[in-house]
Amino acid sequence: MSGSVTGGAPTADLLISIVATSLFLCLIVAYWLRSKLIGRVRHRRTDADGGSAFLNKPTMEMVYWVLEPLIDFFAALRITPNMVTLGSLVPATGAAVALGFGWFGLAGVLAILAAFGDIIDGLLARKTGLSSGAGEVVDAAVDRYSELLFFGGLVYYYRTHDQVLFIILAALAGSMMVSYATAKAEAMGVDPPRGAMRRGERAAYLLTGSSLTPICSHIFLGSPSLALRELPIILALTIVAVVANISVVQRLTSVASTLRARERAAATTFEPDPDTVATKPDVPVGTV
Repeated sequence: MSGSVTGGAPTADLLISIVATSLFLCLIVAYWLRSKLIGRVRHRRTDADGGSAFLNKPTMEMVYWVLEPLIDFFAALRITPNMVTLGSLVPATGAAVALGFGWFGLAGVLAILAAFGDIIDGLLARKTGLSSGAGEVVDAAVDRYSELLFFGGLVYYYRTHDQVLFIILAALAGSMMVSYATAKAEAMGVDPPRGAMRRGERAAYLLTGSSLTPICSHIFLGSPSLALRELPIILALTIVAVVANISVVQRLTSVASTLRARERAAATTFEPDPDTVATKPDVPVGTV
């Protein structure tokens, strides 16, 4: 495989993957203990979002709990949300390069840092009172670029494997169309329909898959099967590809149904009364 890592990359990447996975498991245990002893960390954003079958509320609460001290630190340093937003492009670009060379563990860590930036900028904007429409536009644009960079790295790495490349492109299409369906609904004045595989869910699957791939590759090092050696990332991509595209159809169908119902209601409201007799409009004197 032309995109495979060589030299000392597998060992170093495996170490990064093990450390990252161990830290994440420690965070889960720490938050579980905190929830049992003190209670769960309620957050306005998680309460409003509600979580989903693919990314539950406790996991979201744990992430916000971890990031809250960092948000306070950034606010004290007067770091603006736009600085965080634009800065997240740096690790996102690094993740793309790492993926291109098959460093899945390093790519997972860098992509997680970029995802944290995406979360922090919005919370920091609310905390500092710097929320703005312009900031939301910048945030949305950086989100799309970060996601495209991640998929771009995968496309380069798997460029000689048609089957995996097809899955990547299907996942990319579904990811972009989920975001498009939400944006289109908002533009048409329709409440964005809830559905699976929003950005947070996609990130959770893809970053977990990327981070676990070096461990799986080490376990099945002697296997000739690429699908087995790199099962976590391929499985994550497959789930995103299938569920995201199903979600797109459901979202667009929901938006279209809402718009049709609105149009029917408007037509009924302004339908002329058949019992009303049409009269000729008055013509000013002297114009006949």
